[in-house]
Amino acid sequence: MSNSTASRGGGTQTVPPTREGSPTASGPAGRAPRPEWRQRLTRLDVRLSPYLYISPFFLLFLVVGMFPLAYTAWVSVHEWSLIGGKGEFVGLDNFREVLGNPYFTKQLVNTISIFLLSSVPQIVIAVVLAALLDNQLRGRTFWRMSILLPFVVSPVAIAIIFGSLYGDRYGLINELLGHVGIDPIGWHTERFASHVAVATMVNWRWTGYNALILLAAMQAVPRELYESAAIDGAGRVRQFASITLPMIRPTMIFVVITSTIGGLQIFAEPRLFDETNARNGGSDRQFGTITMLIYDFGWQLRDLGRASATAWLLFVVICVFGIANFLLIRRVGALGGER
Repeated sequence: MSNSTASRGGGTQTVPPTREGSPTASGPAGRAPRPEWRQRLTRLDVRLSPYLYISPFFLLFLVVGMFPLAYTAWVSVHEWSLIGGKGEFVGLDNFREVLGNPYFTKQLVNTISIFLLSSVPQIVIAVVLAALLDNQLRGRTFWRMSILLPFVVSPVAIAIIFGSLYGDRYGLINELLGHVGIDPIGWHTERFASHVAVATMVNWRWTGYNALILLAAMQAVPRELYESAAIDGAGRVRQFASITLPMIRPTMIFVVITSTIGGLQIFAEPRLFDETNARNGGSDRQFGTITMLIYDFGWQLRDLGRASATAWLLFVVICVFGIANFLLIRRVGALGGER
């Protein structure tokens, strides 16, 4: 222990003695420094903790996602019966049989047609609805809840209702068309008309759901950006194109990708649309989809090898459309931000 003095302005100032354990002796906190191993453990904990928190999801995804995907690939290169089980290795023969099947090409075209007729209008209408609901409307909570109601209705109920609305002989749609001089349309027999009817069911069910997701993204955009744009003389359309679209681009990508995946995997709506030909998707498979062909191979013909090969071909198609839509929506958002 020692005493010291210092001069300041002609006076004398006494500095208090220091002791071991005091703040001036061992650091600001007055504690001895941590051991090296504890510091390393702390740094390791900071780095690994986030991965440990999200690991349950990835473990579950490996079990219910990646494992079935890999197992399906294994089944697709074997003769595999639903009853007899695994057979001999056949390589790519199952893929050749599926690609040579005339129903595969037809139902692939049907799937893409229904997907385009549903997803494109669905996204456009969802963006418009979200933009309208983002304003200060009266009873906006009621309107936001209302557009979500179709999503909670059972697909079976939707198919029954729309199957009756689009009835070929006594449907309400044909009845209304008859009042304006248009001949009845064969919604269940004509190929393109049936695609429009099935796409309408999909749009009615999913548009409100996507609109609420986009609305949440729009509400997260800072209001100051719109105020500044209004001061600069930008109108509503210009604000939407230059501020809203670029700011919600990540959410738009999410909505577009999920709509692409769901649209190309459509099964319930076309299968339930026509009760008399539910298995095939129409008398001539005019609105049958790839997922219905997978069901036909696997559960009707009991050929899991060809069903798995078809599923993998559909997986490739989804990846192609998903990447194309991802690049397209990024481009659209970038163009909106450059204006």
